Amino acid sequence: MLTKKILLKAGLLGGSLLLVPAALADADLAHRDDLSPRDRARVARVLADPDDWSTAEPFEPMQGGAATHTKRVNANAFSFPSANISFEEQQTFALGNGLFRKFWVASPSSTQASDGLGPLYNARSCQGCHLKDGRGHPPAQGEEPVSLFLRLSVPPKTEEERAHLAGGHALVLPEPTYGTQFQTFAVTGLAAEGRLEVSYTERPVVLGDGTRVMLREPSYTVSDLAYGPMAGDVMMSPRVAPQMVGLGLLEAIHPGDIEAMADPDDADGDGISGRVSRVLDPETGEMTIGRFGWKASERSVRSQSAGAFAGDIGISTPDVPRDHGDCMPAQTACFEMPSGTQPRLGDTEAPDPVMDLVTFYSQNLALPARRNPGDPQVLAGKKIFHDLGCASCHRPKYVTSRKAEVPAHRFQLIWPYTDMLLHDMGEGLADNRPAGTATGREWRTAPLWGIGLTETVSGQQSYLHDGRARTLEEAVLWHAGEAEAARDGYAALEKRDRDALIRFLESL
Repeated sequence: MLTKKILLKAGLLGGSLLLVPAALADADLAHRDDLSPRDRARVARVLADPDDWSTAEPFEPMQGGAATHTKRVNANAFSFPSANISFEEQQTFALGNGLFRKFWVASPSSTQASDGLGPLYNARSCQGCHLKDGRGHPPAQGEEPVSLFLRLSVPPKTEEERAHLAGGHALVLPEPTYGTQFQTFAVTGLAAEGRLEVSYTERPVVLGDGTRVMLREPSYTVSDLAYGPMAGDVMMSPRVAPQMVGLGLLEAIHPGDIEAMADPDDADGDGISGRVSRVLDPETGEMTIGRFGWKASERSVRSQSAGAFAGDIGISTPDVPRDHGDCMPAQTACFEMPSGTQPRLGDTEAPDPVMDLVTFYSQNLALPARRNPGDPQVLAGKKIFHDLGCASCHRPKYVTSRKAEVPAHRFQLIWPYTDMLLHDMGEGLADNRPAGTATGREWRTAPLWGIGLTETVSGQQSYLHDGRARTLEEAVLWHAGEAEAARDGYAALEKRDRDALIRFLESL
C-alpha cells in the first residue's frame, strides 16, 4: 500500500505533478501550449521509455495520477471517486452516483422525477449496462442482452446524404424503420423492436510452439421484428458497454498530444497509421477530436452520456431533447406513448442539473492502484509488450493538460495505454459499418488501464468491442490489420514469455 509520505514526496497529493511524466515523439513538445519551456523539458524526460526494464518506473503504481485510489481491490474497485477531489466534490460525485444507478420508469408514474423511460429502450439505468462501472458482456444462452446492443445504419445514397455525413452533421444515417439502435425492450403497451440473438463458431489458432487456442467468431441475428422488415442494406454493429474508470483523465489529455501521434499515411514506415477521429462540436460548429466510444465518435464525457440517455434508456436531456428516444416516424405507436417531461421540473425528462451531476460522476470514477508493478514476471511482460510493438498504439503514459476542465485532472502523470486514435484492426474485427470519420475496419485503441480487474469487477471476462474474447490471450490473437505484426510476434513467443505478457496485462 502506498503511504501518504510517499505520495507527498511524489508531488501527487496536491492535485499537480511536481516531478515528471512521459514522452511523445517530438521531444520539445512545442504543441503543448499549456506548458512553460521548463515544464516541457521535464515532461519530455519522463514520457521517455525507461532505460532500466528490471524495475518499476517512479509512480507507476498510481496509474491515474493523484486521482488513483488505494482502496481494497474487490468487486467495487471501479466505483470510488477520484482520490484528489474536495469534500464538496465528493458530495457532487455521490449525487451523480445516485442518478447513474437510478431506475427510470414509464410515464405516467407517481414518481414523477423518474418518469420517461423509453418508450423503446435497452436498459432502465446507466448501471444496468455498466454494472459496477465495469464492462458489459454478451448474453449467455437464454439471457436477454442488456449490456450488449446493436448499432444500426444504412449507407448514403444521394449526394445530399453524403454531404450531410461529410460535414459531420450526423455520424450515420439511421435505418429507416428502426433508427440507429436496436431496442429489445419497451414500456407496457408497446412492442419492443425485436429480439437479438448471438451464436458463435469456434476456430482454432495454432501458436508457434503448437499450443491450440480456440477463438469464437460471433454471428448476430434479429428476429420477431415488430415494425416490419429492416432495409436490405442495413449495417449492424454489436457493442458491449465499456468500463467507466478514468474517463475524465482521458478527456484531460492535451489535444496536441493526440494529434502528435497521428500518422495517417504511415510516414515513418512502421506499419502503424493511426488517425484522429473528427466529430462536429454543435456549440462551435467546428470539427473537433473524438475521444470516446468504440469508434471515438463522441467528443466528451458529457456528449457520450447524453447520447446514452437518449439511445439506451430513452430519456431526454437538455443536450439531446428527444422525449421518445430513438423512435422513428414509422413507429407511430411509439410517439403516441406519453412523455415523462414535467414542466414544473424542466423542459426535458432529465432536466438540469442531471447532466452536470452524471457527467461529474463519470469523469471522476477513479483508477485503482496497480498491483505488483515491480514483480519480475510483470516487468518481463512489460518489456515484451514494448518489444512486440504493442506500445505503438497502446501508448503507456501522458501528462494531462494544465488547462483541463476538472482541476483534479490537471498536470497528472497517467498510464492509460492508448493513443486515442483510430486503427485498422483487420477483417476479423471489422464491423463494416462506418461511423463519423471511422471506417468499417477502424476502432479506437482501447485503454488498457483497469483491464486486469475485469473478472473481479464484472464477474466474468469479455474483451473487444463485442465481448467475443473470453481471455486476454484471445483478445491479443484477434488483433490484425495494423496490429498483425504484434499479434504474430506474440504467437511466436515461448509459453514463458506469453505468460509474462499476460501477467503484465493483468497487473494493469
